[in-house]
Amino acid sequence: MHIVIMGCGRVGSALAQTLEQQGHTVAVIDRDPTAFRRLGPGFGGRRVTGIGFDQDTLREAGIEEAGAFAAVSSGDNSNIISARVAREMFGVQNVAARIYDPRRAEVYQRLGIPTVATVRWTADQMLRRLLPSGAEPLWRDPTGGVQLAEVHASPQWVGHKISKLQEETGVRVAFLTRLGEAMLPTSQTVLQEGDLVHVMMRTDDVEKVEAAFAEGPEEESGH
Repeated sequence: MHIVIMGCGRVGSALAQTLEQQGHTVAVIDRDPTAFRRLGPGFGGRRVTGIGFDQDTLREAGIEEAGAFAAVSSGDNSNIISARVAREMFGVQNVAARIYDPRRAEVYQRLGIPTVATVRWTADQMLRRLLPSGAEPLWRDPTGGVQLAEVHASPQWVGHKISKLQEETGVRVAFLTRLGEAMLPTSQTVLQEGDLVHVMMRTDDVEKVEAAFAEGPEEESGH
């Protein structure tokens, strides 16, 4: 597959080299011609000096035959504009943009442009370990109606089956992280202490789900 990358910083150059090693053809766009030095002498792809959302620059990079486009420059606006041009003007199916501002990332997801946040994602993951409460969205569908989130479960859920958790909270458990390893649970899987629970749920239900996870299971009748 031919892949066009906008931005030849650390991420762009590493991406280009990896993709070329996997057998793809690659073109890298950067407005600074000295940035291409990061690619090293062994890189066999195209180096195109220009602005990544300029149509002539994109054509020079082979956008018309590209199967994928990655916008990984240092500018959020440039990344999203070029990603939209690649998708809407040239019909590239697989498009992704790196975004530094997480508030923007959500807007772009709703436009149907997959985004990859950088520092904020790492910080959020760290905060989840330091302050394990509420729900932290990891993914949203383009409409924003459904999300995958890690939800903090009260210790009262430990020892109960996933089926009970799903029934009482109205979520679908997508996967668990147990002792650092991801696992796909069955309805019979029992929650253990330290499990991180990742669920699919409607965005409108987040507060209700958080409350149900925090309160623990309902008491069995007759107890």
